[in-house]
Amino acid sequence: MDSQTAVRTRTAADASTAGKLKPGALGVLGILFFVLSAQAPLTGIAGALPIAVAIGNGPGAPVAYLAAGVITLLFAVGYVAMSRHVVDAGAFYTYIGKGLGRPLGIGSAGVALSAYCAIQAAMYGLYGAGVSGLVADHTGLDLPWWAWSLATMAVVQVLGAAGIEMGAKVLAVFVLAEFSILTVFSLVTFFKGGGPEGLAFADSFSPEAALQGTPGVALMFAVASMIGFEATAIYGEEAREPRRTVPRATYLAVAVVTGFFAFTSWMLISAHGASKAGTTAGAALDGDSTEFVFAPIAAQFGTWVNDLLPILLATSLFAGILAFHNSANRYLFSLSRNGLLPRRLSSINRRHAPGVAGLVQTGIAVLLVAPFALTGKDPVLTLFSWFSAVAVLGVMVMYFLTSVSVIAFFRRERLDTRPWNTLIAPGLGALCIIGAVWLIVSNFTTLIGGDRTTAAWLVLSVPAVLALGYATARLTGGRARADT
Repeated sequence: MDSQTAVRTRTAADASTAGKLKPGALGVLGILFFVLSAQAPLTGIAGALPIAVAIGNGPGAPVAYLAAGVITLLFAVGYVAMSRHVVDAGAFYTYIGKGLGRPLGIGSAGVALSAYCAIQAAMYGLYGAGVSGLVADHTGLDLPWWAWSLATMAVVQVLGAAGIEMGAKVLAVFVLAEFSILTVFSLVTFFKGGGPEGLAFADSFSPEAALQGTPGVALMFAVASMIGFEATAIYGEEAREPRRTVPRATYLAVAVVTGFFAFTSWMLISAHGASKAGTTAGAALDGDSTEFVFAPIAAQFGTWVNDLLPILLATSLFAGILAFHNSANRYLFSLSRNGLLPRRLSSINRRHAPGVAGLVQTGIAVLLVAPFALTGKDPVLTLFSWFSAVAVLGVMVMYFLTSVSVIAFFRRERLDTRPWNTLIAPGLGALCIIGAVWLIVSNFTTLIGGDRTTAAWLVLSVPAVLALGYATARLTGGRARADT
């Protein structure tokens, strides 16, 4: 090979590194596993359900999951309509930019990226604490929580760089494991006729049950459990036939998650007895909250489950961490490709994964976790609760802006004139999301388990990031590409 040919070969290779992500790598099920992993079903059930039952609406908690599913579905209608005309790894910020203008789109990019990085860091806190205790109990090796978190960051980085197919295969194993045991438990309980008080359908699904206690708190946790389904559009570039695959994966994800959480929560409440569920959940919060979920499963299948479920909880968190790593690095990749971040971040490696963006995302995770480790903060009471709460608020703001953007985009472009898909459903979804945001903000101090001052700073961080991105876009003018 002569020198000119070698130069041309290297130039072509360099050009390819700033191209697209690997097309046709994911089908409906592959995308679905990423979505379900981000929602970490066992973590959502074991972590959120006891709180929703104890301080929310008691045995009426399953209705909150159905209500959250309806809100999510209304949002998804417009989201899917947009996905048929806009395919980009930036999803949220691209959609918002198309409908509401580039400055607001860039501002929303900052919120979306910070939300995904925050929720991943939150999971590292809970994961590190869980694995540290798990290993100490079984081997006697007592390492601090952050040591396990740092080691896992390295593993996640390797898997993320190995390509999207590898990540999908790993997540499939973990998701199927946690889904299987919870689904089998729920089905066995259902066909046995429920617990000591029977199935008690009316105690969980009647209007009276839905409105008892503090339904807003239960709805807040139910909505939080749904977050992650929007990742379907993030993988649009890597999907086979994205204009068909993304809508199918989105609707399937909403249906599966809503049905799973509503049915599983109902069966767990039934196993305890509807009249006793609230008291039992409250007692669990004073000790190990997971006992509200683990105890009835162990009673159904045997004490061996007590050894398995903590491991599945750890793998559930690991799957969520990997899923959010992939979502965040694709945001970095998309922002770079559109000229909003250094060009180097849009490079792809030999496996067609955003390699440099992945390294940067891992670096962000280290920076977010490090202060809590260095100051000796409790990883669950601070890192997990603070960052997960602010991430939920940030994503809900993105949902609202996207719904409004869908309406604006289709009113202007007229690419889709179906009223339900482009106006009615997004409009109803936006109104419901405003209500959910109000619930989150009004209960934020309770959500983080901290004081009002900390809650205020965390809440204000979301509009601050949005405003900073908006101001940056206005100042930079037209220097970035107009893709957003």
